[in-house]
Amino acid sequence: MSRRFHPAATRRQLLGLGLAAALPLAARAAGPADKLRIGFQKSSTLMIFLKSRGTLEKALAPLNVAVSWHEFTSGLPLLEALNIGAIDLSADVADAVPPFALAAGAKLTYVAIETPSPQAQAIVVRKDSPITSVAQLKGQKIAFAKGAGAHFLLLEALAAHGLGVRDIEPAYLSPADGRAAFEGGNVAAWVIWDPFLSAVQRQAGARILLDGTRLFAYRRFYLAATPYAQRRSDVLATVYAELQRAGEWIKQNPGPAAEWHAPVIGLDAATVEAANLRRSYRVQPVDGEALAEQQRIADAFVQAQILPRKLVIAESPVWRPA
Repeated sequence: MSRRFHPAATRRQLLGLGLAAALPLAARAAGPADKLRIGFQKSSTLMIFLKSRGTLEKALAPLNVAVSWHEFTSGLPLLEALNIGAIDLSADVADAVPPFALAAGAKLTYVAIETPSPQAQAIVVRKDSPITSVAQLKGQKIAFAKGAGAHFLLLEALAAHGLGVRDIEPAYLSPADGRAAFEGGNVAAWVIWDPFLSAVQRQAGARILLDGTRLFAYRRFYLAATPYAQRRSDVLATVYAELQRAGEWIKQNPGPAAEWHAPVIGLDAATVEAANLRRSYRVQPVDGEALAEQQRIADAFVQAQILPRKLVIAESPVWRPA
């Protein structure tokens, strides 16, 4: 059974929080500030939103917590940094990423999910490609980021057509390198997520061969280093609440959200808005259904001999809001 960290779960903790709230801010801030180091990617819309507005810095000031931001090109290096103690909290990563980190022995705590967005990642081919079905990918070179949600989507798509990873030539590439290889004709297909998916559709006319609909729910997970989750559940509660508010604002204001986000990530507003329409941005606690799919992902990677050992996802700790 998963261990659960409950903010304000005991009478003693509640009393402690009440006493802290009663102290003058100057008294609480007298000591050196604790740090919250957050890792994020260009696809981490909600964290980038909070970063751009200084929201967490303001929300965490009463807890005497300073925030630092660290950008990564993909999810697996981000969780590796989390494991070695270089950061404390990971912005959203695709749901195929945590099993890779856990298989490497990472001590991670599941914090939250964004609910499913199956259309927010897809297998694409060039607009002039003769490929019209997944079955035609047999023997072809396909670009994708190892350990990303795109990796699992490809496995599921191949399996649905009687194929496996040995039937294609994998090209493990970051989003930037994957797009260059795709547009240069060096790969037959590319498996990618938003906003990169919307960008290659709008800017290069890429054609979607298949997305995650009916194949893969595609949840995005927020994770913390387990020692940090055990020590600062109050910080996680604050971050969780702000992520929920950010997600609600972006879904309720798609135009303004795209206008804000576009220059931050170097895309045009129309592309960002198209990407945002495919993402749920609904931040929720990690539930049994999400963990069951984590197990299914882990088992699939073990079966494909991509992960070295079987995992029991239920053994990983889960933080839950009060």
